[in-house]
Amino acid sequence: MTPTLLVRFINYVTQINEARTRSTAGRRPVGKVRPADTRRHHRALILQQLVDDGARSRADLARETSLTRVTISDLVAELIDEGFISELGTRPGTHMGKPATLVGLSGDAPVTIALDLSADGQLSGGVVDLDGNILAREQVPFVRGDDLSVIADLAIRLRDATSRRILGVGIGTPGIVDGDGTVVLAPNLGWTDLDLTGELSTRIGLPVHAGNDANVAAVAESAFGAGDDGGLLLLTIGQGVGGGVMIDGRALSGPLQSAGEIGHVVVDPEGRQCACGNRGCLETFLAAPALRQLDSDAARADVGTRLASVLTPVVTTLGIADVVLYGPAELLEGPLLDAVRSALAHQTLPFVAQRVQIRLAPLADELVLTGAAALVRYRELGVV
Repeated sequence: MTPTLLVRFINYVTQINEARTRSTAGRRPVGKVRPADTRRHHRALILQQLVDDGARSRADLARETSLTRVTISDLVAELIDEGFISELGTRPGTHMGKPATLVGLSGDAPVTIALDLSADGQLSGGVVDLDGNILAREQVPFVRGDDLSVIADLAIRLRDATSRRILGVGIGTPGIVDGDGTVVLAPNLGWTDLDLTGELSTRIGLPVHAGNDANVAAVAESAFGAGDDGGLLLLTIGQGVGGGVMIDGRALSGPLQSAGEIGHVVVDPEGRQCACGNRGCLETFLAAPALRQLDSDAARADVGTRLASVLTPVVTTLGIADVVLYGPAELLEGPLLDAVRSALAHQTLPFVAQRVQIRLAPLADELVLTGAAALVRYRELGVV
């Protein structure tokens, strides 16, 4: 191999390894750690390792986190005292020396209260454990104009129904949500600059964290489902239409906190009035109430073609390989989904069309609930 070819080969291998590293980068707490946050960061490293890889010995954790055995021993004891992890017995199959004692997430570890405001005309709530399992759930009617007390009352009932410690409350809501949990704009709910987390935290008596429903659903599909977080676009289709984007293991929000809001891309300037004030937004065609009014396969296929016209530049520009439609399957599968796939295949590079998958995620997956719980897990524990 000539020196030039060798250099090219080394560069190629380096790029592949960097791509693999980026694809899993979102699975570990990142960023510069201030001295005051060191202990929390180290706890997060331990919990993240147990969430990702299951039961480990203290020696395993020291090796995998690069923390000293003394630090691991101290923090593991602390996490056991707080009920997050427990000792699970010795590792099976060891015969020489003292067998290693395994630790893992406790069956009685703290839980979160999760709330989903994305559905058409209803509010869903659940108690969710650290692995994303929904332990209890409840639904109540909720429409535009309803008071926040409806949300607070459901959270309080769920809070009082569990005997386990509660980390906090997570909410997935339509609209643009800033980093402090203020709903800057949610046209379908009639909210503008609403301090959702502040008002609910006061009423419920727990920390409250809020995020855009599509963003938290994309995180849940990546963390608990089959989503490709290297390049994932997830659309929530309910009372409105939203989008969550994951690139290289990280959710995109942008400086306006509006990344993924494709429901308000205009696809017909002469179309129906949208709640945002424009005419002919994609949402006026694709939201669940609009889909329920369609009475022919041709009409459903037309909506699929319009959706593809919005998806194509996003998929092509960002190199996304996994597009997920999360909504009522009976409204999306068949002519609509077929039209999306066909139109996108003819509107983008053949290279992209051959590699991108467009699929449905059933509402039974409860992605907004589990994503809202994952938001609390990250904000309170530093675990992705």
